Order: sequence, then structure tokens, then C-alpha cells
Amino acid sequence: MGWRVRGVRGATTVEANTYAALERAVLELMEEIEAQNDIDPREIVSATFSATTDIDVVFPAKIARSRSHWEHVPLLDVQQMYVEGSLERCIRVLIHVNTPLEQHQIKHVYLNGARDLRPDLVYAQI
Repeated sequence: MGWRVRGVRGATTVEANTYAALERAVLELMEEIEAQNDIDPREIVSATFSATTDIDVVFPAKIARSRSHWEHVPLLDVQQMYVEGSLERCIRVLIHVNTPLEQHQIKHVYLNGARDLRPDLVYAQI
């Protein structure tokens, strides 16, 4: 059917609200999403990151932008809505990418404590 814009989801948690912990977590998540879906960053249309209210030392998009070929990707950071009892220190991402993959072939990646968000996606967990 050709190339289309597809959505790729991912999430991870961080050990602490520090720049180093966020950098490790965001870079690991981005690398795994790209690897699992054979994504060329030059085909990324945009990415939206959300972070829980307990993350406030750096924007996840700032870290993502430091990656090769991400300097021109439109990025947005938003605060995840608070829900009592929800996962703490969590970063989520929705990436729109041009790809020949069908939507059902996309592998959404949930790492660390975020694995609990989508236990149905066992194949995407590392």
C-alpha cells in the first residue's frame, strides 16, 4: 500500500528526577523505538512527549533533539494529567513517522516500570 504516517507509542520510567536519569531513560526509549520499528529519524514527522508532574529538571524533547537527525523534528512536551495512584516518574511519547509498515506491524515500546501500562504488548517489552 505504500508509505503512510503511523503512530508509534512508547513509555519509560526514570529512577530519579535528575538530568542524568532522564537522559538515560529518554535515549534508551528512543533507541529502542527506532530499532524495533526500523525507523530512520529523517522519516519522523513529529513527536509529542508527556511527563508526570514529578519530572521537572529537563524537557524530554530537549534530550531527544540531541540525537542524530532529530534536530529538525518538530517536538512538543506536555505535562501528563494527574490521576491518583498512577505511575510515577513516567515519560510517554507518541511519534508520527512515515513508514511502509502497516499500523498492526508497529511495535510500541514500554520499558522499566512503564511495562505495567501495556501488559498486552509483551512482544514489545525488553
